Order: sequence, then structure tokens, then C-alpha cells
Amino acid sequence: MYEIPVCGPEGPLRDPGRGMPTTAPASAPVRAVLFDFSGTLFQIGSYANRIRAALNRPVGDMEMDALLDGLEAGLADPEVIAAQQARDVSANAHRHAFTAWYASVPALAPAADALYGQLRSPDHWVPYADSAATLEQLSGAGLVLGVFSDVGWDLRPTFARHGLDGYFSAWVHSYEHESEKPDPRMFHHACAELGVAPGETLMVGDHPAKDGGAAGAGLRSYVLPAGAAPGAVRGLDAVCRLAGVADHGGRGARRAGRV
Repeated sequence: MYEIPVCGPEGPLRDPGRGMPTTAPASAPVRAVLFDFSGTLFQIGSYANRIRAALNRPVGDMEMDALLDGLEAGLADPEVIAAQQARDVSANAHRHAFTAWYASVPALAPAADALYGQLRSPDHWVPYADSAATLEQLSGAGLVLGVFSDVGWDLRPTFARHGLDGYFSAWVHSYEHESEKPDPRMFHHACAELGVAPGETLMVGDHPAKDGGAAGAGLRSYVLPAGAAPGAVRGLDAVCRLAGVADHGGRGARRAGRV
């Protein structure tokens, strides 16, 4: 099996002649796709709607702008920043990271637990408009699919609520393993769960360092641009192209000559 060489800033530490291949192997066909959750297949409802629901009272536009400004300022709060460190390695750390941010806005502090509860509620999450069709296309072409997310709770009920859980044969939640992306061991574990080698697996997400870190573990990776609205078209058709899958009447089929 080809192993990624240890590299310094300028390249491999050891010459290829010392027991290492002189070239990387030709790209193997993609046999499996790992998907991130939030910002990739799903997006939670807008902060404005969530805040109104959590406060359980009318919130005017001026007050809402002030609350959202407070949340934005909270992102630079040293205590909030500290709470984000290793937030996805346990359920408790995840809850603390988010409730600390919500509570950094005094008017939202009493609703911090309610806002966090929304994260865990399947009803607050919306699949992107092209999520279901993309999963159907990939699955129809025979690829195995998995979910690998840095998260603090079990995602399966959310996928089931929207009828998308049946496409996946592996679920890797960071909090269950006390680690998080881009730990190579986590990517390798996800591939083992799928029964597919890292070199035959594509990781799809929206975080350059975390999801893009799959490349350091020997997978291929595709990072989506940030900022898509809930329920929008996410551009997941690109995943099918990267996996060498063409659409034939809503079902996927392998294309010849894929990269």
C-alpha cells in the first residue's frame, strides 16, 4: 500500500530511493464518499427564527439586529474562544462551547439552553435542495456512503426525520471517539467502517482545515464554499462528477475515464 511520506515545509524528508515509491499511485476509482453534516448536507434554520422561538416572544428588527451584533461580537470574546478548543471531543464540551457563546449576549443568556436544544432537534435542520438527489445518484451508482461529523450528539435521528438515513452504512461522530477532524486516525476509522481504502474514498465538507485535512490521511477531499442558506441548492452535483458518476434518469451510473 502506498504510504504518504513524512514531509517538511519544502517536501519529503527522505529521498524516494530509500524504500519509498518514486511516484504516487494512479488515482483509484472512488468507491466511497464521506459527508460532513452541517453546512454540507444540512443547514439549521436562521438565527433570527431560532432566537424568536427560544425567547418565545416577538422580537422586532432593531432588537434582532442588536442580538445578532452581540453574537458576532461574542465570536471574539476570549472566554468564548477558549470554550471552542476541542469542543467536539465530548458531548459536554460541545454543549459548553455553544452555550458559552449564546450566553455572551446578556439578553440571550436565559435562552442559551433552549438555543442549544434546537441544535439537537431534527425539526430545526433543513436538508439542502440537492442533498437527496445527490445521495440517490451516488447510491444508485454503487458507492458506499458514510457520515463523518465533528458533533456532540447522534445525527441519525435528524437524517431519519428527513428520510435520508437509509443511504448511509457508517456513522462517525467525533464525540464518541474523543477526537475530531483532522485527526488522521478518525478518517482511517471512517474508511474502515465503510470497508473501503482511504485512497478510494472522497471526503466532502465545508471546512478547509478539518474536512480538507482528509488529504493528509490519504483520502481525496472536496471543500464546499461557506455561506449557503438553509434549503438552498448546495452545488453537490460536483461531488457526483468527482466520483465519476453520471445522472441517468435520476439514478447514478459510472462514467468511463473518471479521474
